[in-house]
Amino acid sequence: MQSPLPQRLKSARKLAKLTQEQLSTELGFDRSHGTARISQYETGKHAPDFAMAKKMADALGVPVAYLYCDDENLSRLLLLASKLEESELCRLIEDLDEN
Repeated sequence: MQSPLPQRLKSARKLAKLTQEQLSTELGFDRSHGTARISQYETGKHAPDFAMAKKMADALGVPVAYLYCDDENLSRLLLLASKLEESELCRLIEDLDEN
């Protein structure tokens, strides 16, 4: 099974309306290599370590779990849940636990 990270990273970057160059700048990469590095992550040629994945997720405003999620519905749920206020998220969890 292939990692979902390349496609999720590209999706999250487009959702954030950032180019590869803008994301690489946000992450503090060297301008001459940063865009290539993001491209390699998005094509699956190279995989970031967890610390870099976390840094990218934070820059893109998504939970790091989204980048690794291999289920479409669950990935959507992760994105939606990450936008909720803490009290709303707790209420949602309680409601789901009851079912």
